[in-house]
Amino acid sequence: MQGLAWVGSTVLLKFLLSTVFGASDDAHISGLIKSKFTSYKDFHTLMYTCAAEFDFMEFETPVRYLKTLLLPINLLVIVLIAGRTVQDLFRTLTQETRTDDVDEAAGSDVAAKGEMVYHSLQLVAFTVLAILIMRLKLFLTPHMCIMASLVCSRQLFGWIGEKFRHQAVVFGVMAMMAIQGVANLQAQWAIIGEFSNLPQEELLDWIQENTRPDAVFAGAMPTMASVKLSTGRPIVNHPHYEDAGLRERTKLVYSMYSRMSGENVKQNLMKLGVDFFILEDSWCTRRTRPGCSMPEIWDIENPDNVGKIPFCTHMSRNSRPYFSTIFSNDIYKVLKVPKDLR
Repeated sequence: MQGLAWVGSTVLLKFLLSTVFGASDDAHISGLIKSKFTSYKDFHTLMYTCAAEFDFMEFETPVRYLKTLLLPINLLVIVLIAGRTVQDLFRTLTQETRTDDVDEAAGSDVAAKGEMVYHSLQLVAFTVLAILIMRLKLFLTPHMCIMASLVCSRQLFGWIGEKFRHQAVVFGVMAMMAIQGVANLQAQWAIIGEFSNLPQEELLDWIQENTRPDAVFAGAMPTMASVKLSTGRPIVNHPHYEDAGLRERTKLVYSMYSRMSGENVKQNLMKLGVDFFILEDSWCTRRTRPGCSMPEIWDIENPDNVGKIPFCTHMSRNSRPYFSTIFSNDIYKVLKVPKDLR
């Protein structure tokens, strides 16, 4: 009953607070989780699920956990905590006649294990999230390391024997974990490279030298982050897609990669006060898997336009009459957005 009351009150409180304060930043989470178990999909859901980071956990991750012994140790710790917890519950439910002193001592013993039970449940929650959304293993892996440290707990592993024997076992386990750990470190240290993106450097230099400091830019979210960081120009969208307002602005900006008419796309950009749009052909043609190109994602929103040539394809050939091209290189094309509908 306490568990049901906790879940029910949590959901109710969340609903009430969201309604009162008009909070909708996390509204996409329910759609994202729903898409994992059903065929549901919309524009914002596909923007997440089409990225590899938001796909299901890849098989290589548990294999790496296995090689470093992180997974076996965590399973052993969880089994021991679960076993102790079940024993405590069974003893509490079956023992009918106890003195107050015994009750107090037993209660203290159970309370001392409460932290372990909590972290075990937290680990289960992180595991489920990481399996559903690969990116969330950033919570799972550190917590697995924390739980693995319980191998040093005498409370859980006192059955190994005296303190010296327990310490020897811990040292042996750490030595075995270090074999793969050192290999992982060496593999990372061996990665030596230099980032270079000359077309983007040309774009940023051109923006810095040929546009006003208050000129407003729109385009692909990663590119907008670079424009803001390197030139300081105002932008209407950036990679913080968890914000509700930003999601709606980005959707209007990305209409460039839909099959809408040129008039609709131009009106969307003018509505946002955009001066320049940075067009990238790769965003028009890139397809991580079937159904995940930008025109295909837009087909979910505009099924009536399916089969039409994407507007970005027309723009890559000739930006007239809706926009004018004022800069271009092998990757980027800067389109000037008119200030009126003429």
